[in-house]
Amino acid sequence: MNKSIFRFIFLIIVLFIGTITFTDILQKPINKTFNYIKLQYENSITFIDDTISQHFNQVETIINLKKELLACKKQNLENIAIKNQLEELYKLNHSDFNLSNEVELVRTISYEKFGNINRVWIDFDDFNSSKIYGLVYKNYAAGIVISKDDIPLALLNKDPKSSYAVSIGSVKAPGIAHGNNSENIIVTYIPSWYVIKPGDEVITSGLDNIFFKGIKVGKVLSITKSQGYKKAIVKPYFNLDELGYFYIIKEVR
Repeated sequence: MNKSIFRFIFLIIVLFIGTITFTDILQKPINKTFNYIKLQYENSITFIDDTISQHFNQVETIINLKKELLACKKQNLENIAIKNQLEELYKLNHSDFNLSNEVELVRTISYEKFGNINRVWIDFDDFNSSKIYGLVYKNYAAGIVISKDDIPLALLNKDPKSSYAVSIGSVKAPGIAHGNNSENIIVTYIPSWYVIKPGDEVITSGLDNIFFKGIKVGKVLSITKSQGYKKAIVKPYFNLDELGYFYIIKEVR
């Protein structure tokens, strides 16, 4: 076997083992290196696929349609924010109306660890490790993005540490949505005087500076009471069937 190939395979094995077993101090450079290698691999596969598509499937049509599709998805997401701000204007005499919600398309790299499908590394160039970002898939809230070892890590809805502010039903009952490593998600700290019921829709409230108001989260399945608050079990709209691309809400104004 060629020595350079052997060294490369040996490096991959060492990085893989180190990512799982080494201490937190060593995991940071190892994770960065390993993610870089995986990203380069994904870029190579994408380049090959795009090249084949361009040569055998009408180059200009495919490229233009892909660009138009991405632009339409982004515009649709931004329109949700504009629509909700306009609704608020009808209710108020004065408002600091601002249409500049920044949204960026990002790509997943891989799961953080094998066996945990609720955490994925993402490729996000304009990443600020001091911020928490909202993650959106097909106009549904999908989770949040945090920093781990200065690398952007997506915590999807069902992860227990994925939490953000929501409102429920026509009464706009406030609460905090978070995961439970199960099929559904939970909304806690709902004030007991709000009347909510199964079937009520849950949306982001925009009060956490993570999401803007009005992004759909899911529907209420059941409600219980505990320690002066209500708790709702919610069936989320976002599922884990595809983990290719997401939109990140970079800034909420």
